[in-house]
Amino acid sequence: MSADSEGARIGARRDGSLRDRIARNPKPALLWTAGLGILAALELGRIARALVHVGDVVRSVLGAVALAPTWVAGTVVGTIGVAGAIAAYWLTVLLLVAVAASLLKPVVVPPPVVDRLGLGRGTAVNEVLERGLFALVLGAAVALVVFTPVGAALDAALATLRGGLESIGSVRTLTRRETIPNQGVRQPDGSWEGTFMGLSAAQAWSVRVFVIYLYAFVFLAWLWRGYTTYRTHYREADWAPIDDSIDRFRGHYWGLFGFAVVFAFVVMAIFAPSLGPVPAEANLYQPYEHEFEYVDDEADELVSITHGAANIQTRSQGGTDNVGLWSYDRFDRWHPFGTNQDGKDFFTFLVFGARTSLVIGLVAIGAGTAIALTLSLLTAYYRGLVDLLTIVSSDTIISIPAFLLVLLLSVLFQEANHPIAAVYDGGLLLALIFAGVYWPGLWRSIRGPSLRVAQQEWVDAARSYGQTPLATMRKHMAPYIVSYILIYASLLLGGIVIATAALSFLGLGISPPTPEWGRAVAEGRSYTGTASWHISTVPGLLIVLVVTGFNALGDGIRDAIDPESDTGDGADATVAGGGG
Repeated sequence: MSADSEGARIGARRDGSLRDRIARNPKPALLWTAGLGILAALELGRIARALVHVGDVVRSVLGAVALAPTWVAGTVVGTIGVAGAIAAYWLTVLLLVAVAASLLKPVVVPPPVVDRLGLGRGTAVNEVLERGLFALVLGAAVALVVFTPVGAALDAALATLRGGLESIGSVRTLTRRETIPNQGVRQPDGSWEGTFMGLSAAQAWSVRVFVIYLYAFVFLAWLWRGYTTYRTHYREADWAPIDDSIDRFRGHYWGLFGFAVVFAFVVMAIFAPSLGPVPAEANLYQPYEHEFEYVDDEADELVSITHGAANIQTRSQGGTDNVGLWSYDRFDRWHPFGTNQDGKDFFTFLVFGARTSLVIGLVAIGAGTAIALTLSLLTAYYRGLVDLLTIVSSDTIISIPAFLLVLLLSVLFQEANHPIAAVYDGGLLLALIFAGVYWPGLWRSIRGPSLRVAQQEWVDAARSYGQTPLATMRKHMAPYIVSYILIYASLLLGGIVIATAALSFLGLGISPPTPEWGRAVAEGRSYTGTASWHISTVPGLLIVLVVTGFNALGDGIRDAIDPESDTGDGADATVAGGGG
């Protein structure tokens, strides 16, 4: 291929929007999309069940938000009277609609009706007018749902959609335990019935674990293939700063070790229901409501027994009362990590404990990052009083030892029997407390880069052009700050995991029956010097490994995005870190 034709190909690739570039060369995108569709189809049932859970969470959150005006009115009615309470009610409604409009407008962009209506008054005024019109439309839609039969029709449609998703969720997927079952009956001659291909329970479980991690690895590799496809065929530029960051990370072996550990941890949390050798509902949550069968050697017959009754006879409490690592119990149930002091399968407990830690960590980091990023943009853009108030607030929180503050707030809410303390057996409460305690550290970590970005020429140009402060912060400042907050958030995740474990170890974190690693360490510490040493040692080692993995990953991301971080070189490193 000649240089002219190669240049023409590159120039054509760079022209137009992403949709236009895909339309001109659809084959790579179609191939990648087809592969992604196949991978998704293999786990369609799991995806459908996840959507049902997400819908339930969203519905609960919206229900709680909808009660806010009533709660505000009921709170102030004794102070300002009925008329004031009514005013407070509607002010709260208007505030909620305005906040919702601000959050949804960038996602659901309305058509540019301002100019069509002859209301255009410049870029900044148009932005305000469009936001106001979007808020009016959103308020009208809410009123339509609440005060008309449309709401009932919407509920019926959502119920139908939920039913359809639940039906899809019952479809057997590649990684479900029903596809590769490991629970069966061992016959007197040593053979197995009911397991995958007649394998032993241990072998069938090992096959399922291998398939799960293989699927997760292939899915991750295919996502990487999607990025390389975009970079090769559809990206406007041949090079972007993120290319150098990725190359540096691929050569950062400590960071790759952390990535491998975090990847294994995340897969453990996501696929916890399939990774456990026994269902969590049967072995952890409702053991007396689920039965299984085994062959009684003495009577030489098939016997049914509940998991709860079997657990009592297979407890690991030191001495001869022990089901250790990689062993069967007397009922031929397979236990890769043995049983705990209650006789429950310990591996199932630990994988669901990984899910607990991941959920708390992601919610805490998500909320804390949102607070820190918002305040960093506001303080860098406006400075002055806003910056001063944020500094005073963060200094006040930082002046109190973080763990002591978390401990204090956790005890306060739990002793008060606050409703939020009951959600996820205290998990949501801990996540929100972590977010409130750790956002000052995140904010201080990115305050410097935010101030440097606010002084760049493109920010001044956006102001001169008439863009609103919100648009300037969102389009021209936030992309360069996100990379930095990713570094510190990944480092902080490990701290949240170990803090959650520490609180549970003290009996102030996650309440039973929700599994948590720190509580396992506390429950097994009295057996450390006995044959049941695994109850406290295994979760302790997992905590150390996962926290080390998150720290290693954070180090790798930091060195990849900002190679000059050790020298503290300023604006150039900031700009290099945010592009791409």
